[in-house]
Amino acid sequence: MKIKGTEISGNIFLAPMCNVTNLPFRLLCKRYGAAVVYTEMINADAYLMDSAVTKKRCSILTEERPVGIQMFGSDAGKLAKAAQKIEHDLAPDMIDINIGCPAYDVMKNGCGASLLKDPVKLGTLVKKISSSINIPLTCKIRILPNDQDVMDVARVIQGNGAALLTVHGRTAKQGYSGKANWEVIRKIKSGLDIPVVLNGDITDGRSAKQAFEMTGCDAVMVGRAAIGNPGIFLEINSYLEGKATQTTLQSKISALLDYVQLSISLGYTDILPMKMQAQKTLKGFEGSGKLRDSISRTESIENLQELLASI
Repeated sequence: MKIKGTEISGNIFLAPMCNVTNLPFRLLCKRYGAAVVYTEMINADAYLMDSAVTKKRCSILTEERPVGIQMFGSDAGKLAKAAQKIEHDLAPDMIDINIGCPAYDVMKNGCGASLLKDPVKLGTLVKKISSSINIPLTCKIRILPNDQDVMDVARVIQGNGAALLTVHGRTAKQGYSGKANWEVIRKIKSGLDIPVVLNGDITDGRSAKQAFEMTGCDAVMVGRAAIGNPGIFLEINSYLEGKATQTTLQSKISALLDYVQLSISLGYTDILPMKMQAQKTLKGFEGSGKLRDSISRTESIENLQELLASI
């Protein structure tokens, strides 16, 4: 697959997730076979103001390429300036605009999924950004209650210069509840010329294969199912190749320990993301309740490593 001249060798992507897809986690997912990874969503205004926190969120390394930086905002001019600055400062392989975040704090400012309500403004915004940078612009949206409305939005995005469209098959009102509507994504894919990525309910190799067969999408994007389980990319790729790869508790723990070590070595020493990954890793395994309780109470990375190594 090519995204405006950028060659992509693979079709399983890592979704951008706040407080999840930091640099160490992206590197780990890439090592397990993620074809494309995206940073956490960053605020375009904050990047223009040289926010240290924002800059750390979008810090990238050669090893994780191709990598996209996702940003959000509502002002086309500021988004374009931020995109130009990001391209100059970091040279990512692509820049993604979030047009689907359902969080109230994002939508109340006219960002995220709020942009879906105004296709004219959205078209102006996409055109302004896409024409201001040399690297591909990609967009991530959610579906709308009316299929024709989201088809119109998709065509507006394509017509104004986006090189790829990711569609989460839930409405903003749904959040992450209910089942993702893949049929709408099938319609969008059949109506566009640019690559379409399916997001929503990709949890294993079987669901990925079903998504490709049902919709004809160019790639699938894994989000929440990767938290605590970066090995899911190896599992999905192996399944699609007709091979059986079983993800065991021990392999998950090994990946988690690698994540903690990567975090330390790269200077990402906030323990909260590590604890969150650990809790997700252990969820569902028999007898893990006591260990998960200990993890929730620990405030030391060293202690966290000891707890995990003891399994």
